[in-house]
Amino acid sequence: MSTDRIKQHSPEDLRRIEILRLIDDDFMRIFFDGYIEGAELLIKVILQRDDIKVDEVRTQKELKNIKGRSVWLDIYASDISGNKHDIEIQRDDRGANPKRARYLSSMVDADMLKEGEDFSNLRDNFVIFITENDVIGQNKPIYHIDSVIREPNMQFEDGRHIIYVNGSIRNKKTALGRLMHDFYCTDANDMCYKELAERVRDFKQTEKGVDSMCEIWDEVRNEARIENAQKMIKDGTLSLEKIAEYSGLSIEKVRELAGNMTA
Repeated sequence: MSTDRIKQHSPEDLRRIEILRLIDDDFMRIFFDGYIEGAELLIKVILQRDDIKVDEVRTQKELKNIKGRSVWLDIYASDISGNKHDIEIQRDDRGANPKRARYLSSMVDADMLKEGEDFSNLRDNFVIFITENDVIGQNKPIYHIDSVIREPNMQFEDGRHIIYVNGSIRNKKTALGRLMHDFYCTDANDMCYKELAERVRDFKQTEKGVDSMCEIWDEVRNEARIENAQKMIKDGTLSLEKIAEYSGLSIEKVRELAGNMTA
């Protein structure tokens, strides 16, 4: 990466890029978006299957139910068999709540069928949580939750699968452990999977990659400024000029926000 390009970005942003890991939401979102090879690697390792072929992957995919309740899926991938895979990266234990897993699974199902389509056309869906802590609490690297018929004890083949991957176990002797190890690496040279390491280098060591990350953070910062300005406008105690000063937005932008809120 050229010195001139480095100088165009703040030292704070460059330091943030240096310490990014795949477990971090901002990096995960841009890293896996459209990255079929990476999503395929995740699914193959977690499901312990070599026959998975991913043909589409998106990050931050929005799904809505008929009542308007949205969910945003971290990594949403389809394979060539039509099966859907929602991979959720959760550093906060609350994000891996069992009821949330149930809701995500139902939303993925709803996204699969077109109006009037027969339920038999539903393909398998996999909701996979990669968690920073052992949220199940049994000190296992992975937990599989499937439907069962209690009498007799046998699988209920409804095609729904919920999986928790315990990111706190990073045993490099196993494929899953190596994957979790890579999720916590800041340096591509320390990573086990070359597919992931090469893409980490692209984002951290090339002009295009650094520009992409800095653009995302600029967008996030701007969204935060807009949100703060809207709160101040709603409060009504400050002039628009003061709101512009405190929020870091231009006075023109603040006036536009105020006009939209009163329209």
